Amino acid sequence: MVSSNSQTKYRPSIGIECHVQLKTKTKLFAAVDNDARDAEPNTLISHICLGMPGALPVLNEKAVELATRMAFALNTKPQTYSFFERKHYFYPDLPKGYQISQLNKPIIVGGTVKIEDNSKPIRINRVQIEEDAGKNTHPNGKDYSLVDLNRAGTPLLEIVSEPDIHSAHEAKAYVRELYLLVKYAGISEADLYYGNMRFDVNVSLSKDDKILGTRTETKNLNSFRSVEKAVEHEIERQTELLDKGQKIVQETRGWDDAKQKTFSQRGKEEAHDYRYMPEPDIPPIQLSKSYIDKIEAEMPALPSEWRKRLQTLGLDSSYIDTLLEAEVEDEQYSYLGLIEDNLKRPGMAKQLANWFVNIEIPLRSQNKGNGLIKDIDRAEIYEEVYKLTRANKLSSTNAKSLLSNVLENGIKPDSVENYAEEGGYIQVSNEAEIAKIVEIVIKENPKAAEDLKKGEVKVIGFLVGQVMSRSKGQANPGLAQELIKKYLGV
Repeated sequence: MVSSNSQTKYRPSIGIECHVQLKTKTKLFAAVDNDARDAEPNTLISHICLGMPGALPVLNEKAVELATRMAFALNTKPQTYSFFERKHYFYPDLPKGYQISQLNKPIIVGGTVKIEDNSKPIRINRVQIEEDAGKNTHPNGKDYSLVDLNRAGTPLLEIVSEPDIHSAHEAKAYVRELYLLVKYAGISEADLYYGNMRFDVNVSLSKDDKILGTRTETKNLNSFRSVEKAVEHEIERQTELLDKGQKIVQETRGWDDAKQKTFSQRGKEEAHDYRYMPEPDIPPIQLSKSYIDKIEAEMPALPSEWRKRLQTLGLDSSYIDTLLEAEVEDEQYSYLGLIEDNLKRPGMAKQLANWFVNIEIPLRSQNKGNGLIKDIDRAEIYEEVYKLTRANKLSSTNAKSLLSNVLENGIKPDSVENYAEEGGYIQVSNEAEIAKIVEIVIKENPKAAEDLKKGEVKVIGFLVGQVMSRSKGQANPGLAQELIKKYLGV
């Protein structure tokens, strides 16, 4: 482990290349299914995927539309003119021997992704449309490899950041925000498990803030945590080498998740080694102003807009982050939509946010609630429980408990109040009944009662708690506090 004093000698600079699989029905240049998750090897292929002589690619129009959306998600606009090129590099899983990509005229140039509560912009260098390669597998103990071309030709966006990231924490924040952007913009399924988003992390260290050091590139990271840990490890590894007077080798590295460390794979080629040439079979992409304006007008609300709306409710940033992630991780259920419907009632909207974060989202993550009912009923259920709390019939604690049971057991909205009464959730607001409990509690806790009389106001919380305990949580806490003060004359 490298000491923190040693690490302060060098400034890390981190750039990240992210490959995002576009949410299209078919591949980038062939009318073949784009979803290879459950397909048998080499079943989603055509003469184009196989690079057969005379096979001509046809550009998927939907991929261009999604790339245009990505530009707006990155706070910029698409280029009106872009074109494809052939990247000549030996891909054993691309039969035609080259990858179709963009270099000199990509569809997006510039843009930003804001992190650290929207305060720090990470600049985007470019975003290019390109096709994915197939997949090689190497069976243990065998002297051969297997090639699956189902993924060959899958449409990708390669999003290349500037080296504006300077810590592992910022790297994780950046890829997480990028994930939210592509999900909210409807650009990708962004399923990290299936490799819909993959991250290549470039790390370099330098003593001079104006000069970048020699970089390494750690390839094919598929989780926010692995990005964070790979950056941490590379900073430590490179620091140790520099402290010993050794040079950093520019190379491609892999990530061993079990050992939590990077390992060398091969020397890194520069762009000129790829021998790019214009793609003769695909015409340039030319976007009209009306086309760009139409897509901009159709853009949904992005995370930054949702943050503004939720901040008006006075929600903690951690609550906002939880809601933003939950909304796209289980798209069957809406959280933000229900909050938005109640923004004109800030009290209800904020209560919904609290209930979602503290009750419903944890229920789902624990794989409980298989009986959770449909969205329209959820809205009505929350409305019923809110009415009971506003009428002082439910304490906040009992409201949480009631909601958990109502959601898990699939109770219908018109049965919520009866269910609350039968289950003992309704608060006792009978003054005479609570007064009897107050008298018992004060007699059992004479020191606390005396301290309250002397002005120790914090003690009242303890006494109210005792009343709630004796009433099994059913006493109205506000009324209990009022009666304690009245009994003691304070």
